[in-house]
Amino acid sequence: MAELLKSGRAGGKPPPLWWWNARSVWRQGACNHPRWDFARRAVQCLWAFYSYGPSVSLMSLASQDLIDDLKSELSGNFEKAIVGLMTSTTLYDVHELRRAMKGAGTDEGCLIEILASRSNEEIRRISDTYRRLYGNSLEEDIASDTSGMFQRVLVSLATGNRDEGHYVDEGLAQQDAQSLYEAGEKKWGTDETQFLSVLCTRNRTHLLKVFDEYRRISNKDITESIKSEMSGDFEDALLAVVNCTRNRSAYFAERLYKSMKGLGTNDDTLIRVMVSRCEIDMVPIRNEFKRMYGKSLYSFIKGDTSGDYRKLLLNLCGGED
Repeated sequence: MAELLKSGRAGGKPPPLWWWNARSVWRQGACNHPRWDFARRAVQCLWAFYSYGPSVSLMSLASQDLIDDLKSELSGNFEKAIVGLMTSTTLYDVHELRRAMKGAGTDEGCLIEILASRSNEEIRRISDTYRRLYGNSLEEDIASDTSGMFQRVLVSLATGNRDEGHYVDEGLAQQDAQSLYEAGEKKWGTDETQFLSVLCTRNRTHLLKVFDEYRRISNKDITESIKSEMSGDFEDALLAVVNCTRNRSAYFAERLYKSMKGLGTNDDTLIRVMVSRCEIDMVPIRNEFKRMYGKSLYSFIKGDTSGDYRKLLLNLCGGED
């Protein structure tokens, strides 16, 4: 295992970006703090997973001895982030959804973020794992913890049945845009179910056409209408669906910005986005962050966090822009 860490190469495979970040920090002495020994062991196991696959013995080591050691030796946000990195992507989402519903109060933002941004396949894996771990379906627990139209939009997203094709029916797109206009801006009151049926079922390419048609019909962007016609968590959920449809990286950039702006930091959101996206789309997220807010994500994290926690997040970020 030590050779893996030294060489950054095993099984003939080139290392991913996160490996070079972790290895670089370790070699430069940034991990010499005693607590980083456990982080280093985490990186070793992650690299072995990447190189050789999740063998039973290694998976047992990671899920029991190593994570138990990490939890006993680390604390606070640094512990949360390290343990998150030691958890598979699907299982991490499952744990976060469970925490959002079964903790003190409901973390609506977490529910929206995960369910609005994941693909059908990711949602199905999450649902299967959730049922296997907790005995209940994800939809059942969402229904018991939420209510009203917010409940309906989350349950709809949790089924993982969105059309993921690319076909656009021009006539249907115009019809959908008109129905949304008539369900909101054109009438007294709002028919929320119409927004739900269109935004949670149509494919991305079709929805982009619907949004263009909606602007042509109403002279307003769809997000403006949602903000004026909806409220609360239901509004937030629909906006997340629209924003993820248009530009998922920009959506996560906004989540990161809001987690750090103003007084205090929403560390749960900051950790979740950094951990879950670091190997998927962190570079485009960084680019969108710089474009939207005029400062780099790296500089925001550096100014808003401290200690080992900051070192870890900065390395997940991957560099200054």
